[in-house]
Amino acid sequence: MRLIFMGNPIFAIPTLSLLHHSQHDLIAVVTNPDKPRGRGRRYLPTAVAKFASENSIPILKPASLKDNMFQESIQEMNADLFIVVAFKILPKSLLKIPAIGSVNLHPSVLPKYRGAAPIQWVLMNGKSKTGLTTFFLKPKVDTGDIILQKKVVIFPDDDGGNLSHRMSRLGAHIMLDTINLIVSGKFQTESQKEEKATNAPKITPEMCCIDWLKSAFEVHNLIRALSPVPAAHTFLMGKRLKILESSPSSRPATTPGEVVECNHNQLVVSCGVGCIKILDVQLEGKQRMSVEKFLLGARIKSGFILG
Repeated sequence: MRLIFMGNPIFAIPTLSLLHHSQHDLIAVVTNPDKPRGRGRRYLPTAVAKFASENSIPILKPASLKDNMFQESIQEMNADLFIVVAFKILPKSLLKIPAIGSVNLHPSVLPKYRGAAPIQWVLMNGKSKTGLTTFFLKPKVDTGDIILQKKVVIFPDDDGGNLSHRMSRLGAHIMLDTINLIVSGKFQTESQKEEKATNAPKITPEMCCIDWLKSAFEVHNLIRALSPVPAAHTFLMGKRLKILESSPSSRPATTPGEVVECNHNQLVVSCGVGCIKILDVQLEGKQRMSVEKFLLGARIKSGFILG
């Protein structure tokens, strides 16, 4: 099977690596152009481009997927399938090119959590299960016919980072199974039931600010969903304080956002209903640290109001 892989971030790497070492013919990788990253704002490649370069896989970095020269180059490669993992929306003209079609890996049980941030939203909603789906792409986002699905358990200590890491590795094997099924001709697809569809839109900066009026359940799930990036935050004496890990507390609620307990190793904050214990933080301009280390230098005491 002749494959062209399309993707950008680290989440796509396990699938790309597995396909690179499979019996299939990985003929090219399509990824975003290099862009300024980090404090130095140096132009750096995507994770997918870096892997492809290190493994001598031909790379295309089109500024636009609608570019005629790019599409002609892709057409000439005679791909059977486009494999898409954590990329962007493919225009109709591109979807018409591969002989069999374009297959996407999505980290939810479609049609639940369609959109850019399914892992974050399933954690924010406090769910105990999620899943992975492979499906044929259609012009409308995340609506194509399902090929394979696999349920994934969410553990109490999962956050956005480690759940994404685990799902990326599971997803690689599901994608390879999907391709092998297509090769065998023994696969069957299932259309999505629109009445069961839910959305998982992109996380905006406004969503990252903790609303202490919400319940401890909601605040804790926001913190774990957005950790390690972009991270939920509040404000302490005018400085942004990212909260990267928390746990439920048995302390009764007081004023929302109030520090109800503060000693050498405990920082408990009241929510609208219940309290949470803060475990890991990152103060503006500082590195991530445990709450014990943070409290050694922080001028904070019980009665302070965060936010």
